[in-house]
Amino acid sequence: MIEVELKGYANEEIFERVREKFEFLRKEIHEDTYYQHPCRDFSKTDEALRVRIKRFNGHFEAFLTYKGPKLDEFSKTRKEIEVPIEDPDKYEEILKELGFKEVLTVRKVREKYFVKKGIIITLDEIEELGKFVEIEAMAQEEEDIDKLVNSLKKILKEIGIKKFERKSYLELLLER
Repeated sequence: MIEVELKGYANEEIFERVREKFEFLRKEIHEDTYYQHPCRDFSKTDEALRVRIKRFNGHFEAFLTYKGPKLDEFSKTRKEIEVPIEDPDKYEEILKELGFKEVLTVRKVREKYFVKKGIIITLDEIEELGKFVEIEAMAQEEEDIDKLVNSLKKILKEIGIKKFERKSYLELLLER
């Protein structure tokens, strides 16, 4: 699957527009710990490997996620492989034993909203970065990307997003 994702800078006014316009799904707390490969520089190959812990409604889920290089010039579209994990501490221990180095943990509060079938919009408050809106959908084939990017961009512009950001939260935090 190919994750098609766009992100824009937001403020409380934009957050309120999303809350009024779309159906609330749930609020989550995320801790995303990113790792550097021992033999390959992910910052040069535009890849990412992370362990995500999501907390919501007194429950938690954890995932190991690989993200491939971005596939277009505007969005954050990339191949994503994600697997649920039961014991994130053990996975992190395995990664460290294999020589992976912890880079940074990104912490965020995320509100998820349903736009329409296959499209989710999120309100993200990133520790040390501020407010953002992300919108995402999944594409089956690379030929579907441009049409989907344009559709998602239109939705973000309709809620008032003027400045888009292609860099990941990790990249933005590392630049600080």
